[in-house]
Amino acid sequence: MVRVAIGVEYAGNAFEGWQTQPHGRTVQDALEGALAIIAQEPIKLVCAGRTDTGVHATTQVAHFDTTVERPLEAWVRGVNSHAPASVGVLWAVLVDDEFHARFSAESRRYRYVLLNRRVRPGMLEGRVGWTHGPLDDGAMNEAAQCLIGEHDFTSFRAAQCQAKSPVRAMHSVSVKRWGDVVVFDFHANAFLHHMIRNLVGSLVHVGKGRRPVAWMAELLAARKRSLAAPTFAPDGLYLCGVEYPQRWPLPGGGRIIAPPQLLIP
Repeated sequence: MVRVAIGVEYAGNAFEGWQTQPHGRTVQDALEGALAIIAQEPIKLVCAGRTDTGVHATTQVAHFDTTVERPLEAWVRGVNSHAPASVGVLWAVLVDDEFHARFSAESRRYRYVLLNRRVRPGMLEGRVGWTHGPLDDGAMNEAAQCLIGEHDFTSFRAAQCQAKSPVRAMHSVSVKRWGDVVVFDFHANAFLHHMIRNLVGSLVHVGKGRRPVAWMAELLAARKRSLAAPTFAPDGLYLCGVEYPQRWPLPGGGRIIAPPQLLIP
């Protein structure tokens, strides 16, 4: 039995989330089917973090166990030849059986790409969030800094979240503008269900002047979801990297944080 780790990218608007479903229209289902063709046996994937319907990934990390030996390139180009066009394996490496895509991860990075202009997206529909009113990116970035550190993020947690604890350690947050595109970057040990989309929704309220900068700290301290803004659309959310201890030979230690191409210089 060997364990293989893979890096994966996908367009989330082509699937109904990561996690397998009876209807089979998920990223996990698509990849497991393609992997099974190469392995000639059933394959079960475990990922670093399950993404919701419409959420994309430039670097998702997953692992699987198999009884067969194949060249690593077979787990990349071979699998891609059988997978839908909206998902692709970026790399594959052999790891020991102590590696676990989810539990061995030290941190995750997500990026939310928000188009801020008068008219809705056409070419980028489904790939970016959108809001048409003016946004103060400086105010949003200032408001976001209170999130850094270890906090109880109950105010930004979905009601259906199954995490045992709402406490997460946020390593860094930034909000920057490139022309009509505002980019929100989050780096934390882990995230709660809908946490980033809820944070972005509340930061946009600050950016539109509906709430003061200090409101984000007040929300965080309140630990009450009903006080925060509505959950933002999934369209602009990207899982952009998962970080692991250097003992495992993952490319960049899992630190491949490619931005959504064509959107950011």
